[in-house]
Amino acid sequence: MTFSKNILLRSPVTEDGLGVWQLVKRCPPLDTNSSYCNLLQCSHFAGTSVIAESGDNVVGFISGYKPPDRPDTLFIWQVAVAEEARGLGLASSMLTEILARSACETTHYLETTITSDNRGSWALFESLASKLGVPCKSSPWLDKDKHFNGAHDSEALVRIGPFTHEISHTNRETI
Repeated sequence: MTFSKNILLRSPVTEDGLGVWQLVKRCPPLDTNSSYCNLLQCSHFAGTSVIAESGDNVVGFISGYKPPDRPDTLFIWQVAVAEEARGLGLASSMLTEILARSACETTHYLETTITSDNRGSWALFESLASKLGVPCKSSPWLDKDKHFNGAHDSEALVRIGPFTHEISHTNRETI
């Protein structure tokens, strides 16, 4: 699928791992995982992740996976959009691209974690829930002191759904 301003959305491949790692480094305050982690995301989780490319440059990436004990749920791990690609609705288009894939045909819930001060992420996921016409609920999950020893802000678990309609390539632009 092609996006505005000549941005191509596609499934990642292993060779994208280093480009993803470099993108995340350019997107503070995102946590930089190891490049090996990004290689795994681009291979093991390719069906539930997406790359956004402009020419030879990675300008967006969303990593997601389906928790083994909850096959009806897509967990979004990280959303990264390069500064030059912000303001185009790219993150929303990438989420919709993933949800429209066959890997997500049994998905009825989307989950992610968000810190309280991450206004962009809250807006992205609340907007998705609104467009899908489903609830967006949050609850405390990872505590700053208990889980991060004070080195990272607390993360709320955000759960969107249930959504029961099919998200296809023909109707995904409405989401």
